[in-house]
Amino acid sequence: QGVLVPGLGTFAVVHEQIKSTEEVYVVRRPVFQLNMDMSCLQELVFPTVMIPGDIEIMPLDYWWLSQTNSLPPNMVRGCVEETILLYSFQLRTRQRPAFTFENIGILSCQDNVLCMQFHCSCIAQLESRDIWVALLLT
Repeated sequence: QGVLVPGLGTFAVVHEQIKSTEEVYVVRRPVFQLNMDMSCLQELVFPTVMIPGDIEIMPLDYWWLSQTNSLPPNMVRGCVEETILLYSFQLRTRQRPAFTFENIGILSCQDNVLCMQFHCSCIAQLESRDIWVALLLT
């Protein structure tokens, strides 16, 4: 299942099959597919990530988020929308802040490359058997 963050992109977990000389590994790893207004990314490079069509994409659940921090859902929605607008404005004006997703990773821009770096703990939570293979792939 994936989660669409409107104006920013989609987070999902994909299954990937890796063949070694001795064994075939199937690992779960997180991916992020950027979906921002391209006008703010003119001189930026970002990896093209395609989420397979068989993965169900759900909209961000503002009600669930509101339960984790005791704020009303409409306030959470407003905060998310304003934060994404601020981030895209900063990219447009050539500022390069890091965008941190708690317990997930960091969307950062280094040397004009915008990429999502997932925390090792996030990857380890998804993949318990072949953690090192998943870490290497991500």
